Amino acid sequence: MTDVLRRGRASLAFSFFAQGVAFALLVTRIPAVQDRYGVSDALLPAFLAAVPVLAGVGSVTTERLVRRIPPSRLLRWSQPVVLLALLGVGAGRGMAELAVALAAFGLAVGALDASMNMLGVSLQRSYGRSIMLSFHAVYSLGGIVGASLAWAGAHWHLALWVSYLPVVVVLLPAALVGSRWYVDGETAPAEVGEGGGGGAVVFRMLLPLCLVMTFAYIGDSTVSNWSAKYLQDVLGSSEQLATVPYNVYMVTTLLGRAIGDFGVRRFGAAAVVRAGAVVAAVGFAVVAGAPGAWVGMLGFTLLGLGLCVLVPQTFAAAGRLFPGASDAAVARLNVFNYVGFLVGSPLVGALGDAWSYRGAMLVPMALVLVTLVYARSFAAQPDRYGGGHERPRTADVGRGSNGL
Repeated sequence: MTDVLRRGRASLAFSFFAQGVAFALLVTRIPAVQDRYGVSDALLPAFLAAVPVLAGVGSVTTERLVRRIPPSRLLRWSQPVVLLALLGVGAGRGMAELAVALAAFGLAVGALDASMNMLGVSLQRSYGRSIMLSFHAVYSLGGIVGASLAWAGAHWHLALWVSYLPVVVVLLPAALVGSRWYVDGETAPAEVGEGGGGGAVVFRMLLPLCLVMTFAYIGDSTVSNWSAKYLQDVLGSSEQLATVPYNVYMVTTLLGRAIGDFGVRRFGAAAVVRAGAVVAAVGFAVVAGAPGAWVGMLGFTLLGLGLCVLVPQTFAAAGRLFPGASDAAVARLNVFNYVGFLVGSPLVGALGDAWSYRGAMLVPMALVLVTLVYARSFAAQPDRYGGGHERPRTADVGRGSNGL
């Protein structure tokens, strides 16, 4: 294993960590953002929905840009924009400034998510073994750190910009320095989904992974947005105890991803995805039937262990399906990250209001179980591009983004 690959892996892992911190700092302080800018409860959903919508636009744009610009360069400049936009959210004074900051955050985070996973997929191909889960484990660690910093800021009643500024001052220069060692993979010669009849075949091959990505993020957004309310309103916990499930979920997500690569190497990606889907479904069933708060927390713990493997393995599977066009495949697949995020929370909320929140938990459970039908898409695939042309599974591992 070359030093170029090791440095590339370490620098990319730091980018995943920094993004986990930044995203957690934003989403966990939404009430404080709302108070600072006087955003009404009626207007808040529009602001929140705009971020994933614009992130989808950023991901689609990245799919086109990588035909001319290496993913490493897109990541190098999109990450500082995300961090500065986060600071802008905390330092703005009016609604217009909040809108601009959130728009910049959304567009940049779409490019950031897509380019990070592009580099992760190409690095895994260069390593010749599963390492994708380790990147997402570091992202989970960043989320825990960011949520902890957000708790500290709320506990000490710090202004948003006071909470965000030290984080940006530390992470931004570190990310720029680390970006010198990103490693780009082989440049894709064509676009996924283009090329006449071959495009239809490619779309059918990618569609199962798009569905799995959507279902996984519906499950994840259910935990993120409804776990506290569910524990407090349905299971009768205290307000303080209701904050625990999401932290437990993040910790178990980190643990599951930390050991997940070993499971993939030992049993294969398809087996790990099947196991994750079953564990996640059991977790939703436990949450739906929980007689009290502690059993409910057990269900959310199982959800972290089950859902954590699905997203990283979905990106990795896209890289295996299209080794000659993995960048375009990852960018297109990444859009369904935001589709699931947009659908999940309103879906559970609408079902909870119209039916019951216990019953609403059965819907993401059923969707996660559908993943079992598509698990074969995660098995090792022949190296095919587009309409089935053979291409070598190689990456330009001797070239980092700084020309190494």
